[in-house]
Amino acid sequence: MNIGTSRDTSEFACDSLRYWWYNRGRYDYPNATKLLILADGGGSNGSRHYVFKQSLQALANRIGLDIRVAHYPPYTSKWNPIEHRLFCHVTRSLSGILLDSHELIKHLIKKTETQSGLKVKANIIDKIYESGKKVSEEFKNNMKIVFDEYLPKWNYTAKCTS
Repeated sequence: MNIGTSRDTSEFACDSLRYWWYNRGRYDYPNATKLLILADGGGSNGSRHYVFKQSLQALANRIGLDIRVAHYPPYTSKWNPIEHRLFCHVTRSLSGILLDSHELIKHLIKKTETQSGLKVKANIIDKIYESGKKVSEEFKNNMKIVFDEYLPKWNYTAKCTS
């Protein structure tokens, strides 16, 4: 779980994915040729945000893999398995405590465990993220994002171009 010290932006979402890939994913999935990301439909990684698509495209090029995204339609994020498996336990670890530093939050999240074996890792991304970024028309016209035939608004792939 990544803790940001700035804003929740599309760039932060992709930096979180990059951190996971370099510190865990490439070791757990050494033969991977592409990634599948299940994402909520709103927020910084929303299905309508071209800034997210641009950051995702840059990430695909950087790690050398196609990244397929399947967004949950609006109001259905409750079906996201991460929310059921992780967030309820993290919320319990943080409840009733004055969260006055990022280090304290990280410490409490890292202590989150369940009897079934869930252990949460936490990382702080200490970077200033700019909100309100816009994507150029050039990116929109030339992007290497391939939209699915079925529900193209919510399902697409950022193709690696390097």
